[in-house]
Amino acid sequence: MEQPSIKISEQPEDISTQIDRSAEVSVEHCGRRLDQVASELFADFSRSRLQQWIKQGQLTVNGAQWQPKQKVLGGEQLNILAVLEAEGEWIAEDIPLNIVYEDEHLLVIDKTANFVVHPAAGNYSGTVLNALLFHCPSLKLVPRAGIVHRLDKDTTGLMVVAKTLEAHTNLVSQLQARSVKRVYQAVVNGLVTGSGIVDQPIGRHPRQRIKMAVVAGGKEARTHYSVIKRFQGHSHLQLKLETGRTHQIRVHMSHLGYPLAGDSLYSGRFKIHKGAPLTLIDYLRNFSRQALHAAELALIHPATHEEISWVSPLPKDFQALLSQLHNEQDEL
Repeated sequence: MEQPSIKISEQPEDISTQIDRSAEVSVEHCGRRLDQVASELFADFSRSRLQQWIKQGQLTVNGAQWQPKQKVLGGEQLNILAVLEAEGEWIAEDIPLNIVYEDEHLLVIDKTANFVVHPAAGNYSGTVLNALLFHCPSLKLVPRAGIVHRLDKDTTGLMVVAKTLEAHTNLVSQLQARSVKRVYQAVVNGLVTGSGIVDQPIGRHPRQRIKMAVVAGGKEARTHYSVIKRFQGHSHLQLKLETGRTHQIRVHMSHLGYPLAGDSLYSGRFKIHKGAPLTLIDYLRNFSRQALHAAELALIHPATHEEISWVSPLPKDFQALLSQLHNEQDEL
């Protein structure tokens, strides 16, 4: 997908918001650390942010500055008087986003292929983050402009974005608790015989640093998979993430011996099953991304506490790939 021309935002750079909160420490908290108590009394904010405010004197105890590890007795008055400032030096850019849901707390986008999520070396502009800042300038005040989980550049589908600090803390907690439902569809090389769970740790590849791999001592990673349909040399799968490691589905399926169709990073040299028609071979050779789509997303709304969900239809190139595989099946 060719990105549209980019327009740089001329919105003001001095976006800031003041936080003014107070709470009383109960006697049940006696003997506990200040930062621990503050994280319970001000649950809308992350513990690391509260620790930062304590150290900076923006969260005080009876009007005095304490250290995060100091113990409370009960009855103290905690006050937050802090100013949120821009989290980074990113530039807002007028790039279209396919927004499928939005309210004052969060938004959900349906990401296209060839669209990097977060600026990094080689991709400092033209990303989802740059587009989000143009659409909603106040996201400068939220960590990573509200992005709480990512999709790879060429993975399509649903992503949720927090629009406030409170929503960000809540969504991160849900992801850590593994209560966010994320369902993907993929086409892989080979015939997967049934459903299963891949429970293998993932870390940086020991020799090829641009890749991830199943490695001893890596971070815990669990992927559930089941077969939607088997073709002659490929399988259409549904996958559910428990964890969200970098390239997790791509690494886990490659580890099982079923790399994703079109995934040049993890599938090695181009391979095709015996007897495949030339039309399918040509289509697969020109399918220039991994066949992976984030099709379903469900979570608890951070403000209403109701479960909400979304479904994204398969993109046209993915549908066309399935059509090619169906045609091969029908020709037999």
